[in-house]
Amino acid sequence: MTANNIHIREEKESDHDTVMQVEKEAFGNEKEAILVSQLLEDESAKPTLSLLAFRGDEAVGHILFTKATIKGNDCSPQISLLAPLAVKPKYQKQGIGGMLIREGLKKLKDRGVEMVFVLGHETYYPKYGFKNDAGRMGFTAPYPIPEEHAGAWMVQFLDTKDAEGITGRVVCADALNKPEHWRE
Repeated sequence: MTANNIHIREEKESDHDTVMQVEKEAFGNEKEAILVSQLLEDESAKPTLSLLAFRGDEAVGHILFTKATIKGNDCSPQISLLAPLAVKPKYQKQGIGGMLIREGLKKLKDRGVEMVFVLGHETYYPKYGFKNDAGRMGFTAPYPIPEEHAGAWMVQFLDTKDAEGITGRVVCADALNKPEHWRE
């Protein structure tokens, strides 16, 4: 995908250091970079979708989607979890994050993923089709979300099939299944 001089492509094995640099710059620390590295190695997170955004030769953004399941259903739909989304500070507020989200959701839908969950900013992600308070819809987060942040646990349905009757606790990849990753 290319727009506004931004090119998005799937991460290659040789991009590992580039992804780590984007994550460190975007968040100002190594916490998310370490998590991304762990998720990319975690068998329970696969299949993953890892996308990089470039302006020219410079990597300016990264997004990662990992496999998840819904406990409590005989046949869990294919679902993914978006975490994290990173854009270098000098490139923020230019639509790059939105481009990464849209491209990721398109690729996931093409792969048969039916639902995507995210714990994130309550006004940002709904601009890209996420519905606030997935818990109220019957999708419990891997760890409890405080009531004042319930809207930050969101879902997007990629499949037009009715999700009626599908509820339960979302089970994420092992590397993400720690309480410190579930605080908005």
